[in-house]
Amino acid sequence: MAIASSSAILGKNIAGCSAAKTQTETTIASTMPANNSFFMPDEAEPHLCTWMAFRASADIWGREYFAGVQDNLARIARAIARYEPVKMLVLEEDYDIAAAKCGSEVELIVSSLDDLWIRDTGCVFVVNEEGDKAAIDFNFNGWGNKQRHAKDAEVAAFVAQESGVPLFNTDIVCEGGGIEVDGRGTAIITESCVINSNRNPGWSKSDCEAELKALLGLRKIIWLPGIKGYDITDGHTDFYARFAGPGVVVAGYDPNPESFDHAVTKRHLEILQRATDADGNKLEVVVLEAPTSIRPGYESDDFAAGYINFYVINGAVIAPEFGDRNADRRAKETLAELFGDRDIVQINIDEIASGGGGIHCTTQQEPLV
Repeated sequence: MAIASSSAILGKNIAGCSAAKTQTETTIASTMPANNSFFMPDEAEPHLCTWMAFRASADIWGREYFAGVQDNLARIARAIARYEPVKMLVLEEDYDIAAAKCGSEVELIVSSLDDLWIRDTGCVFVVNEEGDKAAIDFNFNGWGNKQRHAKDAEVAAFVAQESGVPLFNTDIVCEGGGIEVDGRGTAIITESCVINSNRNPGWSKSDCEAELKALLGLRKIIWLPGIKGYDITDGHTDFYARFAGPGVVVAGYDPNPESFDHAVTKRHLEILQRATDADGNKLEVVVLEAPTSIRPGYESDDFAAGYINFYVINGAVIAPEFGDRNADRRAKETLAELFGDRDIVQINIDEIASGGGGIHCTTQQEPLV
């Protein structure tokens, strides 16, 4: 996932709340069964519910944006709630405004929060063929200590407890927005996020790969380079490439040669078009181009103007629209072709996009088993 760049909102919010790791060997915690058969399912598999976090403080988002961010969160939650249950974490002090904006269809759960990015702060759910479900805490550290996160570092454990599932621990640091899986043993992950000294100092690529394969039931990881330092996440996968079915990847492409994402998205397409999945099958790659314009008043280097950050739920795909009529239409048509059995619901999330994030970033699926 991509969130606001360090130049935008981070100056007064940096807090090193997680000690850097110094070990060079990875170790899965003893809570992971020795004969682990858990795996992370494809997002398109049935959900029990969607988790979200209703949090947008003025000191992080600015007074001109935080109320609009709350409206965006409520708009996303209401759209999802038409298809599946939504469980929204909320501060006690924000409960009444969340209830008013989200409506009675969204379940509110009082929790401690710093920000809204539950794709990264929340746990990642895994399942096995026996019908068991568990959660993984990936040690959220504010995307490499770029933003305060003491409260958000506890969200994964809280969600696992609320879900009534065991929590697996690990020493690796990463975020849900950096992991994309097909549920059949293949993942797409950006090197810029995981193989990064601000998350995993002293860890090699093979260290990270071994740990992630064991935790998520993977047989193959397709590594994309990503890009460090241009956004707070260091280039999350869910703004670059997503699985749309077995062997099918939808990839973002920024056609603007002046954009920092132009070269990296072009390189990603080259890698994906040559890649195979865990079973050796060549990937079908479908391109989703970014819009060429957005609504007036939101122009900035931090605005996340891309369609790849959609969210697949029971019966629908929730996707952004940016006011570029032709690009919005093409994105909807492409998603309709890829997800023919689901409604395509496009919504305006301009305030969240102004902070560098998207719909997928604000949500975390809990699978139904």
